[in-house]
Amino acid sequence: MASENLEEKARRLHAEYPAIDLHADSLLWSRWVGYDLNKRHRPPLPWSFGGGHVDVPRLIEGGLGSQFFGLVALPALDDNPEEICHAHIDRLEQAVQQSQGLLRRVQTVEDILSLRRGEIGALVGIEGAHCLRGRIEALERFAARGVRYLGLCHLTRNACGAPAIGLGMDPGQGLTNFGRKVLECCQDHGVLVDLAHLNKRGFLDACGMARAPVIVSHTGVSGVHALRRNIDDEQLRAVAKAGGVVGVIFCPAYLGNDGVEAVVDHLFHIIKIAGEDTPALGSDWDGFIRPTRGLEDASKLPDLTQALVRRGLGETSVAKILRKNVLRVLTDVPPR
Repeated sequence: MASENLEEKARRLHAEYPAIDLHADSLLWSRWVGYDLNKRHRPPLPWSFGGGHVDVPRLIEGGLGSQFFGLVALPALDDNPEEICHAHIDRLEQAVQQSQGLLRRVQTVEDILSLRRGEIGALVGIEGAHCLRGRIEALERFAARGVRYLGLCHLTRNACGAPAIGLGMDPGQGLTNFGRKVLECCQDHGVLVDLAHLNKRGFLDACGMARAPVIVSHTGVSGVHALRRNIDDEQLRAVAKAGGVVGVIFCPAYLGNDGVEAVVDHLFHIIKIAGEDTPALGSDWDGFIRPTRGLEDASKLPDLTQALVRRGLGETSVAKILRKNVLRVLTDVPPR
């Protein structure tokens, strides 16, 4: 491949390593406005704000191999978050049935590796342990339905701990006893623990007691842009020590700058602090964000690979960011 120019190399790598994105909130829009994942959409609002970023045609066009869809219920609005999350799974399964084979539910690495070019693997993760309603058996039920990660916190305090930002913030609050039980149950049932949104003390508690890799599904890093919701270098090292991964969000409010290069800056900082086995992609598409310029929707993801190659990142590291780091974590925490 010595004769390849940078653009050709980036295209080859993007095709060879179909990307895995750790977080998109598209199922919220399916619930609220009947958003059809199988139809091509355009973001309805200026600057692509809010949603309309992900659908099967644009996932295929963007060269993604698999997409994690967040199961989201908002405590201030939803009386029964557990059942709402199950309804999200039902909607995804309906979309899979209507996709003519282009969208497939996957859980294991073997499932992902079996996908043919042009097929999209769909995985699910819960955004916030408030959806358990304080019941371990709810987690067991979610695990049985193929949920692959559980976020210990979202925008409000819950029985597991307190958010980095949101209702019930408390920097002194660590992981609760129930939170520790949930973490243990996740590991027993092959569910990854997601530390996005959790405050620092709870975050470090979870990393310290983890006996399996943890993830941060979507975040920025404070070493590039100081923000309460972003994670700092101590947290990066803790995730790396636990064997986990950190998905970089595609939102300029978290990145501190606008454009694809801002995402690259955060990925490079993670490599610098925590090593090349730690960075991953966590777009937060459809999550009430304004995506950064150049990554306004899933079809634009090849531009990120181009930027990584232009910045001089080697093939091994590009492959890990796009795909291999998440595959490793899924291998280490198989469903049970």
